[in-house]
Amino acid sequence: MNKSDKIYVAGHAGMVGSAIVRILEREGYHNLVMRKSKELDLRNQTAVTGFFKSEKPDYVVLAAAKVGGIHANNVYRAEFLYDNLMIQNNVMHQSYKNDVKKLLFLGSSCIYPKMAPQPLKEEYLLSGPLESTNEPYAIAKIAGIKMCDAYRSQYGCNFISAMPTNLYGPNDNYDPENSHVLPALLRKFHQARKDGLPFVEIWGSGSPRREFLHVDDMAAACFLLLKQFDQAGFLNVGCGEDVSIKDLALLIREITGYEGDLKYDSTKPDGTPRKLMDVEKLFGLGWRPKILLKDGIRAVYDQVDWHNV
Repeated sequence: MNKSDKIYVAGHAGMVGSAIVRILEREGYHNLVMRKSKELDLRNQTAVTGFFKSEKPDYVVLAAAKVGGIHANNVYRAEFLYDNLMIQNNVMHQSYKNDVKKLLFLGSSCIYPKMAPQPLKEEYLLSGPLESTNEPYAIAKIAGIKMCDAYRSQYGCNFISAMPTNLYGPNDNYDPENSHVLPALLRKFHQARKDGLPFVEIWGSGSPRREFLHVDDMAAACFLLLKQFDQAGFLNVGCGEDVSIKDLALLIREITGYEGDLKYDSTKPDGTPRKLMDVEKLFGLGWRPKILLKDGIRAVYDQVDWHNV
């Protein structure tokens, strides 16, 4: 990429997109194109067609998506499938039609089968049934990977895919119904400390293990891929280490200063027992995460304006 190239970051206002904007600007890339969802509905084929014809971006980072935690994925199944497929289809097809030099498609570790061996290697894709609670979202992201490969194969498009692990960081979603586990726990513990509650309820058994990566580390990996990775398939983006939900809750309890008890609600779903990414291929390109989990969570907690969450 040249510093003068026009780069369209789809989803720039979200946690992932804003992190990518931060690193691009920090590295001297200031010819950025951004549209809020109110200005450009990526599900609308006509609107996306007009946008690409008008703006003619050189590079596209597709970080726009309908996202949420277990509850949102399970309840809004049709929306998660429809919205994400439409976003991907429109942006990728118009990137091809308008000669975009390179497109980076971002997905999620939920693409892997529920009972896939650990750690998750890229070749485990489509090797077994998906976790039922987030199957629609996973199917959409798998379709995105295959679409990148199909456009590469048929039209010679330089479309690449990266599948990040669980992310956290600035601009995260703290909605009590639709957030992911880490921001949901941060909000719960903060509120419990503020209200003097005797305990905090944790969904599930606390035994599932999850990998967490600060979104700024993820953005650094994406920047590297934009410069160095030009292959079919996809790369995992993670830190290569995981933690149980119970240990995560204990860590967040410490960071927030909450002194009450933890209670586990076994009637709520655990989701996949374990999700740890194999990051050997990404590490082979020279990237390493820099932000430790405890340091990252503490920084995020201190940054959030809890009065407006």
